[in-house]
Amino acid sequence: MGAHPYQYVVEYDEDVQAALDRLRADVFRNGRFFGAERNPRTPEQAVKQTGETGTRSILDIVKIRDKPDYCCAAGLTPSEVKRYFGTDRPTVATVEASDKFWEDLERGKARFVVVYEGEEKKIFFAGYSFD
Repeated sequence: MGAHPYQYVVEYDEDVQAALDRLRADVFRNGRFFGAERNPRTPEQAVKQTGETGTRSILDIVKIRDKPDYCCAAGLTPSEVKRYFGTDRPTVATVEASDKFWEDLERGKARFVVVYEGEEKKIFFAGYSFD
C-alpha cells in the first residue's frame, strides 16, 4: 500500500502542543482523514478503527517530543532547518519543495518547523502515515 504524506499549516502558537491539539480537533471535526466514513466518535476511536494503517493524517500524532518518535511530532533543530531549507526563515513553499526533508521523514512520525510569510510566523506540520 505504501505510506501517505500529509502536511498542515496552522497559526503560530508558542505552545506547539496546543497548536497540535487544535489541528487534530479540526481535522477530526471536518472528517479529513482515512476512516472518516466509519463515523468514529473520537480521534482516538478513529485511530483504533484504522489499525496498523492509521488515519493517514495528523490524527495519528498525539504528542510533541524533543526527538522524533512514533505517533509524535518533533521540531527541527536550527541546523536541520538550515540544512534542509538553506535559511533560518523558511516559507511554506521552501518546505514543500525540499526533497531531502520529505525523503528523511520517517513513517509514523511527524516533524514541525516554524515558517514565515513576511513577518508572520506559522507552524508547518509534516509527516508520513504508517505503511
